Amino acid sequence: MDHHIFKYNQPFQLESGETLPQLQIHYSTLGKLDLAKNNVVWICHALTANSDVESWWEGMVGDKMVFDPTRQFIICAAIIGSCYGSTGPTDINPKTKKPYFLNFPLVTIRDMARAHILLREHLGIKHIHSLVGGSLGGQQAVEWAIMENNIFDNFILLATNAFHSPWGIALNETQRMAIAADPTWNEEDENAGREGLKAARAIAFLSYRNFEAYQKTQSETDIEKIDHYRASSYQQHQGNKLVSRFNCHAYYYLTKALDSHQVGRGRGSAEKALNTIRARTLVVGISSDILFPVSEQKFLAEHIPGAKYVEIDSFYGHDGFLTEAKTISKIFREFYSKEEITATKNPETEPKI
Repeated sequence: MDHHIFKYNQPFQLESGETLPQLQIHYSTLGKLDLAKNNVVWICHALTANSDVESWWEGMVGDKMVFDPTRQFIICAAIIGSCYGSTGPTDINPKTKKPYFLNFPLVTIRDMARAHILLREHLGIKHIHSLVGGSLGGQQAVEWAIMENNIFDNFILLATNAFHSPWGIALNETQRMAIAADPTWNEEDENAGREGLKAARAIAFLSYRNFEAYQKTQSETDIEKIDHYRASSYQQHQGNKLVSRFNCHAYYYLTKALDSHQVGRGRGSAEKALNTIRARTLVVGISSDILFPVSEQKFLAEHIPGAKYVEIDSFYGHDGFLTEAKTISKIFREFYSKEEITATKNPETEPKI
């Protein structure tokens, strides 16, 4: 995987009305762009992931996998507001010469999609074969597919929605309350809020899995135990694991971005906005997902013209979009195989993937 930096040395107007004086986007690529520039697969990452898509979507990206760099040019860009190389709250504010921290402006999902568009234009890419995203990545993707509905051939959404639910917003607010309860949170330091972030991640993880997942993986065999339970240590482990690789300020602002997601804003309604999407669309839901329940994916499929909906079973809940690579790959390959069959019927169109 090749890593790159794109610097946009102009003001970037945010949806909130505030402006970032400049923008930096860290992005990664796999494979080569073909001569026709017709083999681009753009993958949008989720909340705490990065642009190194091979590292977090195991079994989906690589040689002979459904997204194969020997045939496709795969792009993934770190989202603005995060801590993996794109402009975020730990970066230096050119106006103050100090890190933004809690002075970082609100970034919305739509702002993230607009940043992807800037990168696409910088790379000279006018056509994208497949736009793919799950969870917060799917939110970016659906915004982008509405904003530029004439450049995508295929559109794949997993475990995501058209607007964030009251349930999802409440979960995010609860996490931010845990962060704000950390006595270090208001300190101007990149390590501020670390203990709060541990608690926030533990709260979040409950929504990434579900009752059955904990029942199967964290049940006790010792019925005499009265403390030090497996489930307790598991929650501590999840909090510690995130703190070792992620920044609390970025997490705080990205949960705000999740809350902001509403494709209908300024477009009349979510239904009207989704109806403008023109790409061949596949929507995948996970039956046990309690964070983005399948009703949200069914809503997407119902209002995106011609969309196909597929539902999978996974005791991993929301995290199934990351862990069920074998099942998801099969679904994707079937979706693409039908594109090839359609393409062969049209002598003017070559199969693109």
